[in-house]
Amino acid sequence: MSAVTSTRVVLASRPHGEPTQDNFRTETIELPDLADGQVLLRTVYLSLDPYMRGRMNDAKSYAPPVEVGDVMVGGTVSQVVESRSLRIEPGAYVLGYTGWQSHAVADVNSLRAVDPNRAPLSTALGVLGMPGFTAYAGLLKIGRPKPGETVVVAAAAGPVGSAVGQIAKIHGARAVGIAGGAEKCAYLRDELGFDAAIDHRAEDFADQLKAAVPDGIDVYFENVGGPVTAAVLPLLNFFARIPVCGLVSQYNLVSAPEGPDRLPAFMGLVLTKSLTVRGFIQSEFIQELSGDFERDASKWLAEGRLKHREDVVDGLEKAPDAFIGMLHGKNFGKLVVQVGPEQD
Repeated sequence: MSAVTSTRVVLASRPHGEPTQDNFRTETIELPDLADGQVLLRTVYLSLDPYMRGRMNDAKSYAPPVEVGDVMVGGTVSQVVESRSLRIEPGAYVLGYTGWQSHAVADVNSLRAVDPNRAPLSTALGVLGMPGFTAYAGLLKIGRPKPGETVVVAAAAGPVGSAVGQIAKIHGARAVGIAGGAEKCAYLRDELGFDAAIDHRAEDFADQLKAAVPDGIDVYFENVGGPVTAAVLPLLNFFARIPVCGLVSQYNLVSAPEGPDRLPAFMGLVLTKSLTVRGFIQSEFIQELSGDFERDASKWLAEGRLKHREDVVDGLEKAPDAFIGMLHGKNFGKLVVQVGPEQD
């Protein structure tokens, strides 16, 4: 293999609070020659997701942090340029975790084939990928919605939240979405079929939410935390279930929020209303549910029952700005970066 270079975005420094452009650095490296069982990949799409903010911190978590100077992590759909494996031929598309870079060398065992005829390639990073599976597993395994129950989901216009609401509807529940702005709320109601959508930026947000759930809340799919959660808690029914997927409103905090300690009141609510609160990482359900998800999500997508929206940014150099904006809710749909053309 002739020498191949890769443009990549690395973690230049750890952020203190909100990430800035100074926390990222773009550089070019020469990739090593392929060993047996490896392939050279050309990145087509890069996924940007909130979990990446936690990986920028040097803190103990469910996954190790990105080291300063290392390429930023991220899911990717790539095309195989060269292969030293009989399992994958050049030209094939694969799902991997090669991060914010234009090219990469990867072991074939770390990759999964993507069929470009099944659905658009980018959906492997969204509705048919990790975000879709997160919604499916968290809602059905932890939330367990029953027909006629009310499911409320925060960050409902995002890739996880939008799938949660639609899957809840498929299972016969009412779906109430919480999102930021009139455009996103209209999208949830008019295009995705949510029963109600509430703008968390509205001055009377708590009152609007209460009016939208006259029978209370049976499942609250948590993606945000903060004031949104504070408005939800008084409306929870006995035996309500709370899958805790994310807390994006807290990811940039460097100290505890101002105000009284609300933990005792929350724990009292957990006790007196017999609530189930369960944090989860989607990977813990892969072995059990990935086959069911692939079958169901593909079917629902083909039938038009599971819709999705993408926010596509063109060019790897725009990834840092897009990522920073995502943490403020500026994206509308699944945020992906188109790093290169689908066909080379």
